[in-house]
Amino acid sequence: MSLVKIPVVVNTNRKILHVDMDAFYASVEEREHPEFKQKALVIAHDPRKNNNHGVITTANYNARKYGVNSAMPSQKAVELIPKSELVFTDPNFSLYRQVSDQIHDIFKDVTDIYQSVALDEAYLDITDNKLKQDSAIKVMQYIQSRIYKETRLTCSIGISYNKFLAKMASDYAKPFGRTLVLPEHAVDFLSEIPIEKFNGIGKNMQSKLHDMGVYTGKDLQNLGQDIFLDRFGKWGYIMYQHCHGMDNSAVEANRVRKSVGKEQTYNKPLIKDEEVYHQMSQLSKQVYQILSNHNLQGKTVVIKIRTTDFETVSKRKTLNNYLHSEQEIYNTAQELFDELGLENFQLRLVGVTVTTIDEFGFEELPLKLFEE
Repeated sequence: MSLVKIPVVVNTNRKILHVDMDAFYASVEEREHPEFKQKALVIAHDPRKNNNHGVITTANYNARKYGVNSAMPSQKAVELIPKSELVFTDPNFSLYRQVSDQIHDIFKDVTDIYQSVALDEAYLDITDNKLKQDSAIKVMQYIQSRIYKETRLTCSIGISYNKFLAKMASDYAKPFGRTLVLPEHAVDFLSEIPIEKFNGIGKNMQSKLHDMGVYTGKDLQNLGQDIFLDRFGKWGYIMYQHCHGMDNSAVEANRVRKSVGKEQTYNKPLIKDEEVYHQMSQLSKQVYQILSNHNLQGKTVVIKIRTTDFETVSKRKTLNNYLHSEQEIYNTAQELFDELGLENFQLRLVGVTVTTIDEFGFEELPLKLFEE
């Protein structure tokens, strides 16, 4: 049974962003441990301490210069990187999720139509955005600026009229790049890209295409639609669309988030309890505002502090009932801070997060079902 060729109506009026954090896990670790920045950092269990076992989660750009990438056996990093340069650190997914939540809070301030692909990347439909901004370039600048200001991390952003091109664009000028692909330039943009860089074309497909003499986007574009359909069926038709800049798939809005948090880094360290209390009050207000705006409620408060020596401490408390005001969030955060019993501290970062989140469906009321 042959597939029917259906003409594709291409919608070029959308504005779709793809945001991709630069070496996300490694960049978070470098932020937490500045001494790692000059090293070849590999996020994985050290195989020298683990019977030569383990797989690389990711690596910073210094390590990538040696040919080290994610999904490689971690032992490969030992073989490729000079011992004096190599640093292993175990992945800290709890921290990565927390930072990812911060970044997704920024997305939510831009549009309700955003789709998380992973902790470190997402699609945003900014055709109609909360910034009331027609310029996609200015929206990109806003997102990059806020992410850097609030997390000290960089991202690369691609924008075009569909998800496929936005994804290809975000990978075009990493790190800390911005790439815009207009409808009239899409085919030429794709023509020079090796098929190994095409989103969705895996190693097996690459091998099959190489056997057909196909190595670039231009080679793909020169193949007739019938060849795609006959050789690769439904997936072939998708490849045919993609290499000609066509993709009408929608950005799928996300489900309910698992946490809401805000944190702030200070150039002038906080040295007094009153200074910390004031900042926690402001952060609690911001967190509660986000919860209210998104019709959410939570039971767990988490505080995070970081000293000028880059020591990071977090502490949490789960309540029996949902938090119903910024004051309740602040009171719990202050209580957690007091329990730390810090003396002579110098804090460069303070954060407040609410987790154990549900949609606000009903009000919990203590009822006396049986009166005396």
